Amino acid sequence: MSANTNIRRVKSSDLELKDRLVSIQRVTKVTKGGRTFSFSAIVVVGNENGIVGYGLGKASEVTTAISKGIEDAKKNLVKVPVYKGTIPHEQLAKYGGARVFIKPASHGTGVKAGGAMRAVLESVGVTDVLAKSKGSSNPHNLVKATVMALLELRDAQNIAEHRGVSLNKVFNG
Repeated sequence: MSANTNIRRVKSSDLELKDRLVSIQRVTKVTKGGRTFSFSAIVVVGNENGIVGYGLGKASEVTTAISKGIEDAKKNLVKVPVYKGTIPHEQLAKYGGARVFIKPASHGTGVKAGGAMRAVLESVGVTDVLAKSKGSSNPHNLVKATVMALLELRDAQNIAEHRGVSLNKVFNG
């Protein structure tokens, strides 16, 4: 994440959050006594109005892993600028081997994104966006890269505050 990005954290207490299961995997720990199986789940939660978070849960049962992931996601909520159902500008982000590219789309386009990216974008409340995943298709890294891309988005209000000028001057030069 770049140094100048200020993370906009949000409390989950008074929000109505919806959760989406992105991926669940059976993981194995090999010990002297044999193999121990458990489950790893990555979950995305959001209020579909600009707030999103992701979490990882691991447990010996699937339902426990999912609920742990939801609790972890509620601790990591961030605010994202969504303007008329799309994003303010295009953005590229990278996490590990996963690279994501998100681009605003006109009304009626829908969410053109695959798997893990789709879950994040729908949870944040984006209804029209074009997205491309390049590189690794690892769902953990894709979710993290997508959230990073969303965090690097800046809306007009944010730019006006950063420049110390009025909102009208941002558009009219």
